Amino acid sequence: MGLNTKERQKVTYFIGTEVENTPLKGEKMLFVVGVQPVEEIIQHANKHNLKCLYFGTSQSFTPENETDWDQWHDMLESLLKKGFWCTLDYDVHYTEEVLELGLDEYDNFINMISVKLPYISQYNYNATVKIDDTTWGYSNPGVWCHSLHSLMNRNAYTDWREYIGDTEV
Repeated sequence: MGLNTKERQKVTYFIGTEVENTPLKGEKMLFVVGVQPVEEIIQHANKHNLKCLYFGTSQSFTPENETDWDQWHDMLESLLKKGFWCTLDYDVHYTEEVLELGLDEYDNFINMISVKLPYISQYNYNATVKIDDTTWGYSNPGVWCHSLHSLMNRNAYTDWREYIGDTEV
């Protein structure tokens, strides 16, 4: 009964409230699917008096080549420089490349690192999530291990039913 990601990607812009547990939870935002023209994004944001933008919506952050990466970087950096809050939702396998974009230099940038873990409720109480490095001692001072059960804290949880009420732009 999951949402159809391909269907959701057909909508380029929509407005809604951030329901996920980020620094912008509860804020009205413009959700953007894929790379879009900066001036068009600004027009939509200004028309609806929005300063918070969410990119990679509907799992649309999928750069495949240098041109794609440049387009994402240029779009995001332009909006960050104009003072917009920008969240980028991306899969964990893109972490190094996103870090290399230099967007973390902006205090108004939020990394939403997506770690897909299907059937999470079926793991037993002993399951552990290890935040690791690409190889021993590569870039992190060590590893962090968390009980999967404790990570599933009610305060961090967003039920799928909360993803309602968005308005297509």
